[in-house]
Amino acid sequence: MTGTPKISIRALRKSFGSKSVLQGLDLDIEEGTSLVIIGGSGTGKSVLLKCVLGLIPPDSGEILIDGVNILKLSSFERARRTREIGMLFQGSALFDSYNVWENVAFRLIHGEGKGRGAAREKAVECLAKVGLAADVGDLQPSELSGGMQKRVALARAIAADPKVLFFDEPTTGLDPITADVINRLIIERVKALGATAISITHDMGSARRIADHIAMIFDGRIIWRGRADEVGASGNPYVDQFVNGRAEGPIKMALRAD
Repeated sequence: MTGTPKISIRALRKSFGSKSVLQGLDLDIEEGTSLVIIGGSGTGKSVLLKCVLGLIPPDSGEILIDGVNILKLSSFERARRTREIGMLFQGSALFDSYNVWENVAFRLIHGEGKGRGAAREKAVECLAKVGLAADVGDLQPSELSGGMQKRVALARAIAADPKVLFFDEPTTGLDPITADVINRLIIERVKALGATAISITHDMGSARRIADHIAMIFDGRIIWRGRADEVGASGNPYVDQFVNGRAEGPIKMALRAD
């Protein structure tokens, strides 16, 4: 890797009471690349994303965006930096009290002060980019299928033309065909924006499809990283067990020891 990574994480630690979740995690993500982080439940994937987003503060360590440690910035400057990030939340997380276009334009209206007319125009444009017609914008989230809700959530994530995109379990709960549609849309939108993407998922089919690189988190640290086409022959027993969904292996042994 050459130059300054888009995101660089150093010695990141986070505990909740006596539970240590992140234990000195290090990770670099090059600009314009798509990294997928895999790992079992409770290994710290979502906590890592929330620390980068500023939703929860880490206990120690560094989070650098374009070489700047955002943890040392004022709250105003940190918020400005994290505005560069678009997020597709697990379960879509659409607001029930807003219709579809208002969901897509939420950040534009409430974060950037854009007028409703211009915000709606941008929302309709983003809905088109994920294959949804303009009239879908007037529907309520409850009127949409799970796959359509994911598309709306993706449209919301790209509405502010972010430089970084986070995807939290983007295909969870979707049938295989709909999941593949979402994967394709993620690839298209990331490339169209020239964005740096970080995704977390249990779905290895999705991981292989959308990733340039895959990293595995275990016990609060990154234990392996490589190209997506290398994950099936990583030589790492933890990765091998997870990728192949085996009950027996070092991960189960670690759980038994707790």
